[in-house]
Amino acid sequence: MVLDKLGNSLRNTLAKITRSLFIDEKLINELVKDIQRSLLQADVSVRLVLEVTKKIKERALKEKALKGLDQKEHLITIVYEELTAFLGGMNEPFVIPKKKPFIIMLVGLFGNGKTTTAGKLANYYKKRGSKVAVIQTDTWRPAAYHQLKTLATQANVDFFGKEKAKDPSSIYQEFQQQFTNYDLIIVDTAGRDALSEELITELATLNDKVNADERWLVMSADVGQTAQQQAQQFHDTANVTGVIITKLDGTAKGGGALTACSVTGAPVRFIGVGEKIDDLELFNPKGFVGQLLGMGDLEALLDKAQAAISEEEAQDLGKKLLKGEFSLIDLYEQMQAMKKMGPITKIAEMIPGFNNIKIPKEALQHQEGKLELWRHLMDSMTKKELEEPDLIKGTRIERISKGSGVPASELRGLLKQYKQSKKILKLMKGGSEQDMQKMMRRMGGRGGIPGLKFSPQH
Repeated sequence: MVLDKLGNSLRNTLAKITRSLFIDEKLINELVKDIQRSLLQADVSVRLVLEVTKKIKERALKEKALKGLDQKEHLITIVYEELTAFLGGMNEPFVIPKKKPFIIMLVGLFGNGKTTTAGKLANYYKKRGSKVAVIQTDTWRPAAYHQLKTLATQANVDFFGKEKAKDPSSIYQEFQQQFTNYDLIIVDTAGRDALSEELITELATLNDKVNADERWLVMSADVGQTAQQQAQQFHDTANVTGVIITKLDGTAKGGGALTACSVTGAPVRFIGVGEKIDDLELFNPKGFVGQLLGMGDLEALLDKAQAAISEEEAQDLGKKLLKGEFSLIDLYEQMQAMKKMGPITKIAEMIPGFNNIKIPKEALQHQEGKLELWRHLMDSMTKKELEEPDLIKGTRIERISKGSGVPASELRGLLKQYKQSKKILKLMKGGSEQDMQKMMRRMGGRGGIPGLKFSPQH
């Protein structure tokens, strides 16, 4: 998981609340110190850490628990709400307006992954039904033209650029009339090792020519606390409207970039979570904090489903996830769909309540290779067995194993996976906020994290 160390630290901190007999000022002070330590280790600035923990402490000492929550649940809700606000919680996930063409210009320094991000962004919106084109205006880095052209081919979007041109504005001007055929145009610009006068002049000129609807700063997570200064400088030059944080999977200190950008007024729009072209996620502070605290992110899960499978299949997956009642065939189809959406360990983290089931990551990774064996086993089952897996015991296990040529141990593993998945989905059944509050209270009784608010979108 992104910022895995921070997430583990925060979950351990909140678990203290569950184990405590009562809430007093001593416990609150201890929790505040733990949260401060966790955020500082993630490279969040001291000033910001003190600000957010001060708010947590003040609310924890003064506020009465809301109706339906006990004091423990209310305290964890406060932590959740303040961390969400800290990461730009008032900013809704970005949605492209219905304007044709909608233009996004990417800016940033060398080495931050700007061109790679242009390809990822094109791929993201292409998979969600937009007609996308990318244009390369970087005349400084020789490999930029070929790199973006290759990424455009991978994403199956159109590419524009002139390999040996010297003037970025003239490149854009040459192809400008063709852009009316597209829903989205992504403009990749040149960078430098630092924000020099030369780069400022170039970006200002191109910015005037492009007149982009959005200007997004691409910034690597490992820049740490210098992120705020960098974001402000680019904002002064190109009126930055959003930020994309790259390489967030490769550092434990991405908290500096995430938090610094939110306070400049340039909200984080996307985060890069890997090297592959699909490793780009829409940034949703509520869901991001939910994952850090072990709550999952159903909205992000369904967003990935929409990109991997048809809209009808995605809706069906969402309904089955929330309904919590399914057969072995449903389980198989869901695992197939999840496999299309990315590594199963990443997808599992988005399922609300999953962390409380305590399934080892190694077991999930091993499970990815099981689908073919499952199909053989299911081919040897009766219709009734597929619909009612609880019937499969004793002689039925022996018969199915022999008929499929698959060891009985694999069948038992399949049945175990089915029961674990059913357990997770049963916790989610209903999907209303009230149901989710009840679910979290039940999990709290088993060492989980109670009381966190979660507002399902479906």
